[in-house]
Amino acid sequence: MPVVIAALLPVFILIVLGIVLKRTLMRLETQWHGLEQLTYYVLFPMLLVQTLVKADLSNVPVAGIGGALMLATVLMALLCLALRPLLARFDIDGPAFTSIFQAATRFQTYVALSVARNLYGAAGLALASVAIVAIVPLTNVLSVLVLAKYASPEKQSARAIAMNVVKNPLIWACIVGLLINMTHLPPPKLWHEVADALGSSSLAIGLLVTGAGLRLEGLLRPSVAAAAGVLLKLLLMPAVAIALGLWLGLSGTSLVIVAVCTAVPTAPSAYVMARQMGGDAPLLAQIITLQTIVAAITMPIVIALLS
Repeated sequence: MPVVIAALLPVFILIVLGIVLKRTLMRLETQWHGLEQLTYYVLFPMLLVQTLVKADLSNVPVAGIGGALMLATVLMALLCLALRPLLARFDIDGPAFTSIFQAATRFQTYVALSVARNLYGAAGLALASVAIVAIVPLTNVLSVLVLAKYASPEKQSARAIAMNVVKNPLIWACIVGLLINMTHLPPPKLWHEVADALGSSSLAIGLLVTGAGLRLEGLLRPSVAAAAGVLLKLLLMPAVAIALGLWLGLSGTSLVIVAVCTAVPTAPSAYVMARQMGGDAPLLAQIITLQTIVAAITMPIVIALLS
């Protein structure tokens, strides 16, 4: 347990620092919006590309890790859709449902990569990168489809939905990194120097932005929708993923990485997508805040038990 807490502590300190900076030194929304855009479109994609370029995937159980996470994500998505009529009885409308859906299926890649690196170094980062390749494209496609169906009063065209998927920078980063890795093309030394510098800064800045985006108002009285988002993501999702991982023969570090990736809070990029596509963004901000607080307790327990 002390090793796990030591790996998680820097992550949550950076998140808390983001909260403090938002209320003291950097109070303007435009400042954080710029950092959010920089991280989402430049720094984090560069980290994904560079991690996948360097990763030795020959020794990574790609099928096991990717299969467990993809199956867990699909099962959680189907469960959310099955719960839609029940949630409607609690006055949870379409936009609110999309926020629950995103909260239950997406994961905070900054936190997952940081914890994986703190726990297992470069090997953990490589394993977590496989998880990102498996989950990021899938969750973005599912989220766009659900938002297009339930969030907007006007039905979006197939072309508009496809464009939202195609423009996602994280999907492209995964594709580029995998192509370079599989073709064994050696990038020049200058590329590695620039990519390492940009990628290394992405996790710290991403965690600061995560903290700045948290909404602490209304936490004492969470709504039914917010509670559902927390329970589905932090309790049910890790349990399903771990069970699938065991079924697929995973153990040790690989199983811990599966648990880490499913036990983290929802990605802040889900909040951006909710704002852009008509979802209930304030509700999603509340869910992410609650998940971050609760995950500080549940993540060490889950990881320690598996370790």
